[in-house]
Amino acid sequence: MIQLVFKEKGALYAAYISLFADGGLFVPSTREHKLGEDVFLLVSLPDDVARYPVAGKVAWITPPNAAGGRTQGVGVRFPNDEKTRQVKHKIEELLGTSISSSKPTQTL
Repeated sequence: MIQLVFKEKGALYAAYISLFADGGLFVPSTREHKLGEDVFLLVSLPDDVARYPVAGKVAWITPPNAAGGRTQGVGVRFPNDEKTRQVKHKIEELLGTSISSSKPTQTL
């Protein structure tokens, strides 16, 4: 299980993957992962005491020493289930209109 704690909206914006239909998050990791691998996340959102469990899958990998100084890690795609849809909704509600910003992120 990987714990992701987002204390600020800016960090959440940089990690959120809106291009995935069901949402997803970038997870910094130096561990070796494989595409399609199951990843269990425990996500804490800004100004929210709850922690949200998400059972996602690795959908892309940023290798060490990636171009552009990108952080090594994986993109975890959220599953298409009701519990995770609620997490996606909370994230998108927190980010509001900044989701469509052109500001760089750690994601695709």
